[in-house]
Amino acid sequence: MATKIRLQRHGRKNYAFYPIVIADSRAPRDGRFIERIGSYNPNTNPATITLNFERALYWVNTGAQPTDTVRSILSEEGVMLMKHLQGGVKKGAFDEAEAQRRFDAWKAAKTAKVEKDKAAMADKKALDAKARFEAEQAKNQAKAEAVAKKRAEAAAALEAAAKEAAAEAAEAEAP
Repeated sequence: MATKIRLQRHGRKNYAFYPIVIADSRAPRDGRFIERIGSYNPNTNPATITLNFERALYWVNTGAQPTDTVRSILSEEGVMLMKHLQGGVKKGAFDEAEAQRRFDAWKAAKTAKVEKDKAAMADKKALDAKARFEAEQAKNQAKAEAVAKKRAEAAAALEAAAKEAAAEAAEAEAP
């Protein structure tokens, strides 16, 4: 039986999430499967991937063929690297401890990069919010100045009209 590691589409229109499953290659995309090994949710930022690492590694070593998207997910999670390192151990290039040390170093570097990217996104979001707030304050200040100027002009016009009316009243009483 030819097995595939592939995504099943679940969710609603324009909001899909994908369970990662092991299925017979002849089975329909959303149909019968052998085992569910994880899920992929592209709707979050960054995309959320949950994966049973041991089972994914087992199926890859057994010969299950991942689809292109699943292959990139497995690579991102380190399953393909571990398979490669296990191949090196079988050939005698290095021992199991060395393979585990290399994998742990790769995983630590990847985690650090992801955390750095998340922090950069949060900083960018905070700077954007601050810039929007400052722009809004500048607009409000300009509006307040315009309103104050208009009120001052209206008050000056009202005062001038009152002086003119007083002058006319004084002129009318003078004869």
